[in-house]
Amino acid sequence: MSLEAQIASKAKEIHTDGYPMSIGEVLSLYKDGDIDVHPEFQRIFRWNDDQKSRLVESILLGIPIPPIFVSQRDDGIWDIIDGVQRLSTIFEFVGVYRDHENRLVPPLTLQPTEYLPALEGYSWEVASEGGETFTNAMRRDFKRAKLEFRIIRKESDENAKYDLFQRLNSGAQLSPQEARNCLLVMLNSDMFSKVSELSENIDFKESVPLSEQKEGQAYRQELVLRFFCQVAFSGTITELPLEYGEYLTRWMRDAAQSYGSEYSALDVALFHRTFKLVNERLGEDAFRRFNGTKSLGPFSISAFEFVTSGVSANIELWEENADLLTRRVHTVWSAPEFRDNSGTGVSPRRRVPRLILNARQYFSSVE
Repeated sequence: MSLEAQIASKAKEIHTDGYPMSIGEVLSLYKDGDIDVHPEFQRIFRWNDDQKSRLVESILLGIPIPPIFVSQRDDGIWDIIDGVQRLSTIFEFVGVYRDHENRLVPPLTLQPTEYLPALEGYSWEVASEGGETFTNAMRRDFKRAKLEFRIIRKESDENAKYDLFQRLNSGAQLSPQEARNCLLVMLNSDMFSKVSELSENIDFKESVPLSEQKEGQAYRQELVLRFFCQVAFSGTITELPLEYGEYLTRWMRDAAQSYGSEYSALDVALFHRTFKLVNERLGEDAFRRFNGTKSLGPFSISAFEFVTSGVSANIELWEENADLLTRRVHTVWSAPEFRDNSGTGVSPRRRVPRLILNARQYFSSVE
């Protein structure tokens, strides 16, 4: 197909509108349930009060704000693709924002800003101690301010909003998994909740010690997805067709489509059994390098991939022979099946399928 034909074909799959809307109109849509800001995102995005106050300052001064991208669902409700933090800040300031448990969030009290230092202590209409409230005129002006919206209409290709989200957030200050989490909230919020719940599993946390930085980047949730992606892997030993991050994202998108049905790709019971067994036998040393005498160094992603792939694929065998698991895991570090396919010189794209398939065979016996 020629470039012109490809452009014409793909352009027909995405239908968009764009127009300005007053904050007052947006508030009405939110109160009526016609706009979904995905409050789960608040656990991913972390604006502080200074950042929120700067947004209010921009609105008051008429400083341009980037467009807000939404997707119209079949039921007519708008899904926010890009602009969740901006809208939730506005709703929080006005005092109508509800969190992921539908609890009303306390109204925002503003901080001093570069151009409007006198904003300090101001709130919408209920003054904090020692603070002041916006006047009626200030509230009217705020609600009349315009926000630019870009709407993907419901007749567009069903994947358009997810592709757009990934493109808009590719340069954002989000870790790969934080961006993946946002995408998962839109795809299937129940699966997002389950992944978050499993990331807090005590056996998983005790056997997978992570740095504070990794914890803050949602890496623990990425490891949960990696576990299920490994379990579901049915490819060959050849390298993956995509870079691993993109491969994991695409797998997650497919898994979200079936989650909640009998064809779910998330075997939660297997996750619990695997990490219960690993934690009981090896604890925090489960995925650390063993030098023949003791375990050393930080958490190893290669060891995680190899050990969890092998144990989960042969879970009954190792539950019956749990007392032999520690020795078997220790021998991994000298096994060519592991050593030849891990390390800094092996890309994840090549490493992952080899470790998964080798591990399933390596842990298929207790010897």
